Amino acid sequence: MKSISLGLRENWRQFSLLVLVNAFVGGMVGLERTVVPLVGSEEFRIASTTIVVSFIVSFGVVKACANLVSGHFADVYGRRHLLILGWLVGLPVPFMIAWGPSWGWIIVANALLGINQGLAWSMTVVMKVDLVGPKSRGLAVGLNEFAGYLSVGTTAFLTGYIAERYGLRPAPFYLGMGYASLGLLCSMVLIRDTREHVALEISRHEQKPETIAFWEVFRRTSFGDRNLFAACQAGLVNNLNDGMSWGILPLFFASHGLSIERIGVLKAVYPAVWGILQTVTGPLSDRWGRKGLIAAGMLVQAGGLIMTAYTDRFSWWLLGSFVLGAGTAMVYPALIAAVSDASHPSWRARSLSVYRFWRDLGYAIGALCAGVIADVFGMQWAIVTIGMITLASGAVVALLMKSS
Repeated sequence: MKSISLGLRENWRQFSLLVLVNAFVGGMVGLERTVVPLVGSEEFRIASTTIVVSFIVSFGVVKACANLVSGHFADVYGRRHLLILGWLVGLPVPFMIAWGPSWGWIIVANALLGINQGLAWSMTVVMKVDLVGPKSRGLAVGLNEFAGYLSVGTTAFLTGYIAERYGLRPAPFYLGMGYASLGLLCSMVLIRDTREHVALEISRHEQKPETIAFWEVFRRTSFGDRNLFAACQAGLVNNLNDGMSWGILPLFFASHGLSIERIGVLKAVYPAVWGILQTVTGPLSDRWGRKGLIAAGMLVQAGGLIMTAYTDRFSWWLLGSFVLGAGTAMVYPALIAAVSDASHPSWRARSLSVYRFWRDLGYAIGALCAGVIADVFGMQWAIVTIGMITLASGAVVALLMKSS
């Protein structure tokens, strides 16, 4: 039997496979970044922005709840089993979106997508953190999110390109059918569980394992520890502005006469920059600490959103998308690493699941709030309001989080 050891070099084969699997996970979300809001407004003729973004609300609420239980079930049943279950639930999603006869089908498909993402993406994060040990968490998370969000961006561009030539449905969603099939196959055949790596880390940890109930972990992570609270609220607001971007920005750009292909470019730049730069910001958070990157990243995100709202040219929107992606790259891996730092290995998976619950609840809150504001005051006001909330969240991190 092969001995268990911690570290990226020692576990590079499994780590690389998990990077590949998370690229497939990210691609499932990328399917929707450009095309699905336009399916609602143009194909189903839905006039209300709030109703159009309802698919993001169903996705965000279900994903948040899946995140919440994923850590507990990962400790009980193993990471690999939950990863496979996530892919089984996600398999019908692209088929439902491609051929669903009503908007209700899209909403249900996104509820299934939320389970897929809550289980599959959570497990790829947790398993990479398990493999590398405490010294390289930022690097591990950065590489994981790099793969996921580069795939989001690439798929957002490809779906826009395909939709411009072959229509909004079903052609763009053939990609998702391939992603789901390959992700499930890799998870079943090639991925191994990492619970033995966790046991090794616990045996070396300077603090003894704590036997604490799930709801105590929920309390500590949500508001019982100042670092964890600061991370949870920043994660929620980060995905609040991402939910707004997902649902509102394609409609905002389309209202200015932009083609689907050019909207696809804008929707690709943001997650692609987000993904690529995390290979830099993740390791930097290991060397420089988490707090500064998080607080500054929220400020940069706010700047990107406000720039987008107050300009009306493709070149400025392209720059705004780049700035938004750069700010998110500064924040995303540092937040997950900060939560891992503040959690004992014996309950780290559960603490990460609580953090990801609050973070991904931001999708639903952001989409719903932005939809209502857009219906009442206009899309520009929705974008600016979310930008100001993002700015305030960065201030909370600067005030409350301890330097690490």
